[in-house]
Amino acid sequence: MKDLEIIKRKAIQIFNEEDLEKKINSGKRLTIKFGADPSRPDLHIGHSVPLRVLKAFQDMGHKVVFVIGDFTAMIGDPSGKSKTRPALTFEETRKSAETYLEQVTKILDKEKTEIVFNSEWLSKMSFEDVIKLSSKYTVARIMERDDFKNRFENNLPLSMHELLYPLMQGYDSVAINADIEIGGTDQTFNLLVGRELQKDYGQDSQVVMTFPLLAGLDGKEKMSKSLGNYIGLSDSPFEKFEKSMKIPDNLLKQYFELATDLATDEIDRIMSQDIRMAHMLFAKELLKMYDDINEFEKAKERYLQVAKGNIPEDIEEFCISENEVNICELLVKINFAKSKGEAKRMIQGNGIKINSNLENDINKIVKIEDGLVVQFGKNRFKKVIKS
Repeated sequence: MKDLEIIKRKAIQIFNEEDLEKKINSGKRLTIKFGADPSRPDLHIGHSVPLRVLKAFQDMGHKVVFVIGDFTAMIGDPSGKSKTRPALTFEETRKSAETYLEQVTKILDKEKTEIVFNSEWLSKMSFEDVIKLSSKYTVARIMERDDFKNRFENNLPLSMHELLYPLMQGYDSVAINADIEIGGTDQTFNLLVGRELQKDYGQDSQVVMTFPLLAGLDGKEKMSKSLGNYIGLSDSPFEKFEKSMKIPDNLLKQYFELATDLATDEIDRIMSQDIRMAHMLFAKELLKMYDDINEFEKAKERYLQVAKGNIPEDIEEFCISENEVNICELLVKINFAKSKGEAKRMIQGNGIKINSNLENDINKIVKIEDGLVVQFGKNRFKKVIKS
């Protein structure tokens, strides 16, 4: 089965493969679970690794249940780092979650995707229910989770509610009676807790499948919006192209393997040719999957123009009524900077050009004329129109 082979190719671990084969061959329409934290609603191609696996399961006829962790986000779930994430309000979790369906259906079939919120069952649990749930796991086993263990050994704060978090995430699997749960390797512990809890609640244990975390464009950290090393699913075609050209050469094959569904022999063929062309073909694959393949040549041409130091033709226009304006105010007006302070840093960092001339005077008064081009870095442009 081709789809299953692609899934296995991408997986790091399967707990366990024999159970997976039994479930797939049972003829039953399986429930495939995927959990999401609503605190960061913007998805990137790192998220696409498990999402494309979910799509493969949908193509096989199975149901995907997308669990939005609104309740766990409201209590401040563990970050996997040295401290607890700040708790979100109910309104914040709902606002963030609103964009999830729109973004995930760039990959998933909307008609075959069910979106649920774990507050639907967790908020209804009594204190007695919580005590019973807590009794299913020992402290020793919870402390096997690496980040808990490290924080405890280094005398860093570790709250009681954080210790409950893996149980709550695991109980999500019980609530929806999941057959298979997939996630990143950083979620392995929590996913296996769900597998164990299902036994205690008289259900068949879910198969757990973990997938690698895609390295970011910096080649060091995992892909992350906060680190700025990502290719966003909602990025423009040009942004996808431009960022694809920044992928470290030694990681490009992994990007092809994890973020696309190309066959192994096709990936090998692409990687055997000129590496710059391989980067462009990766960008082309992204545009085919998430945008319009017809945008490829336009994005490529713009990239080549910018790479040569030229100003591209298709620049977003911005109307300004003033005859002249301080350069910092100008950057704020055209949405290059959120504040004058940020604008000053951009200028002092030699990042701003006006009509191709580098500007480093934060007190400069810019005369507004039709066609004036403001540039930040290599690839952000705005054309100012006098209104």
